[in-house]
Amino acid sequence: MQRKINWLLVLFSLIGGALGFIFSEWLLHAYLDRMPRILLMGLYFGIISLMIGIFCLLAEMISPVLNGASWRQRYADISWKLLVPATLVVMFVGGLASQALYQLDFNGARTVKDVVVVVDNSGSMLRTDPQNLRYQAVKDLVSSMDDGMRLGIIDFTDDAKVALPLTALDTSSRQQINTMIDSLAVNYGGTNFTAALNGAMQQITDQGQDDRGTVVIMLSDGYSELDSSALQPYKDRNIVIDTIGLNLTDGGGQNLLTEIAGQTGGQYHGVAQATDLTQTFQQIYDTLDKRTLVTERSEPFNSNLYYQILHVVLIALIGALMGVGWGLMFDNRFLARSFGVGGGVGGLLAGLLLEWGIGKTDWSWTDAVIRFLAIMILALVFTLFTLVIPIGENNKRLIRRNETPPPPTSSSGSPRRRRPGDSGRTFQR
Repeated sequence: MQRKINWLLVLFSLIGGALGFIFSEWLLHAYLDRMPRILLMGLYFGIISLMIGIFCLLAEMISPVLNGASWRQRYADISWKLLVPATLVVMFVGGLASQALYQLDFNGARTVKDVVVVVDNSGSMLRTDPQNLRYQAVKDLVSSMDDGMRLGIIDFTDDAKVALPLTALDTSSRQQINTMIDSLAVNYGGTNFTAALNGAMQQITDQGQDDRGTVVIMLSDGYSELDSSALQPYKDRNIVIDTIGLNLTDGGGQNLLTEIAGQTGGQYHGVAQATDLTQTFQQIYDTLDKRTLVTERSEPFNSNLYYQILHVVLIALIGALMGVGWGLMFDNRFLARSFGVGGGVGGLLAGLLLEWGIGKTDWSWTDAVIRFLAIMILALVFTLFTLVIPIGENNKRLIRRNETPPPPTSSSGSPRRRRPGDSGRTFQR
């Protein structure tokens, strides 16, 4: 047992991690909204583990520092047979199980299944949205929402009214909702945020269900006084309000909508012209509970300490499982232990980086950079742990029983006479 390191394996592991990132990142972007998330995460981590495993195996084939020359001569073919089961298959199951656990609702957080749209319909909309494109944006939102979700619409000016109670979406209800939206018209009234928020909460209270999370999308082009008590029910029920400011020229309106979003865990979206409303509504919907182990976690899950800890722990466990798989690929229990511990440490660091970095900027490319760095950390750290945890060559010895050794020979090479008491014994070789 000794501490040693294969620097070629370190380099090849990083190369494999980089290629794994390229393939898995393509998979993530191509199938995030087209494939069940648990299946996607299983493939995501399986591909990364497979690519790193391939290059680590190539490194030991070229320079068998960790397993010894006898491994390359006798057992390398076994490692190639174990490659896919120990990497892709193991991590597909591990990633799938981790994502399934991550998707469960704990600690009061609930998956969003109800969306309430609060639309400013005051007279000022004749100037900021003369073509009523906000209504088309809501219709586009309806068409993109999943069946089984519910949509409610609150129309407000000086007061608020329920234009559409929370309605489950299917093919027939979508047609009815679109017809109702086409009938909405601008009212020559003012803007009352307090009435709008109270009306939306009343609708949620009357029709809400304990197992259905709710998000509110509030659109306005103006400003009004706000009773601070109107936000308290949303905080108590962990209901997020995402706000949209359309062509706001009054800084007070933007500040107020930003405050409403901030106090409830939502985001403010400034829109310069009505033609951008469809894209903004879709952007908000796309971030509703789309949490995976490698993408942004939406509210109310994002600020939930339980999910912050769970995220880091799951990535650490995935790293440890990857390391064990890479060690088993070499059919070496010593490497499995060293790589497993190193993978766990690397996974812990990668999990902290993902939790700290993902979704912290408005630029989507930064999330990809964070994922790349997390993979590189994992690919590097586990290879260095052979300097920390001693390893040994896992040379197998075949035991043949009931086999008599050849007669001993003298120094001259001739058979030596057996001494009294000598007998044939089983031996190892």
